[in-house]
Amino acid sequence: MSEGDWYYCLKHHHVEPFEGCKAADRLGPYDNALDASHALERVAERNQEWDGEDEEEEAWEVADDDGWPQDPVR
Repeated sequence: MSEGDWYYCLKHHHVEPFEGCKAADRLGPYDNALDASHALERVAERNQEWDGEDEEEEAWEVADDDGWPQDPVR
């Protein structure tokens, strides 16, 4: 089996090779089975990072009565 042919199956909750479930039911490809086994952790980390970036952008988009951006609220 070649490198990069590992996936995490969202339907069965396990690591599988390329010859597994359909693409809509899995995450990947990953370089190895270990990386694929941590797929959900990586997704959670990235979502948390992206959510934090969105909050910063939204805070600056809020304008006061004069049309000037308000300081972000933390």
